[in-house]
Amino acid sequence: MAKQSGLGDQLYIGGFDIGGDVSAIASLSTPRETLPATGITKFAMERLFGKRDGNAEFTTYFNKASGQEHLALRGLPRTDVHLMYLRGTTLGNESIGMVGKQLNYDPSRGDDGALTFGVNIQANAFGLDWCNQLTAGKRTDTTATNGASIDTAASAAFGFQAYLQVFSVTGTSVTVTLEDSADNLSFLPITAGAFAAATSGASPQAQRIQSTSDTATVRRYVRAVTSGTFSNAQFAVSICKNEALRVI
Repeated sequence: MAKQSGLGDQLYIGGFDIGGDVSAIASLSTPRETLPATGITKFAMERLFGKRDGNAEFTTYFNKASGQEHLALRGLPRTDVHLMYLRGTTLGNESIGMVGKQLNYDPSRGDDGALTFGVNIQANAFGLDWCNQLTAGKRTDTTATNGASIDTAASAAFGFQAYLQVFSVTGTSVTVTLEDSADNLSFLPITAGAFAAATSGASPQAQRIQSTSDTATVRRYVRAVTSGTFSNAQFAVSICKNEALRVI
């Protein structure tokens, strides 16, 4: 594939679409802890991999309008926040999902009068996952819908992690479920692949789910389907289908 720019990227926080207020992303990193394991016979350091981690740093413009960055970030909650970064808004494109702690919301006023805020989010418990988009950016369903599938090239037996951001729900609730298929014709629900129902009174909201086994099979084609009692639901979904064994 040809080289790409970062134009048209998106950033969601806890069901808020704040990408239009983000001026720059300094880092979306996946650091790995290393453990010294050097024997006395060696002339250089030996290391083993330890725990994985994740970190996001970005800068926003100040925007206090409803649903924009100030409302999403000003609270500095002690509970976890959910971040989703999208490389463009094309079905199957790369994305990032992360659950973490928002450490700051630091204002800076430049000589030119610009008011910007620095934000750092550090992963909590799960690290950072490189995923694929199961919706082309934000998707809007007005009734129960079988979404278009993505082709992940092959079946894999190493489980999954998935991320959901719900921006709005009109009606009672919407449930988003992941399904897979070997032939892109016959689909079945993925085990542990159903998000909790998102209700109209609780949106915006975000969730993370994962397979209950690190050897669970996810077949080649994957899609996101909706069910429930609603007249309008706007959401985004990404899945990380593990390509190798890892402890989940």
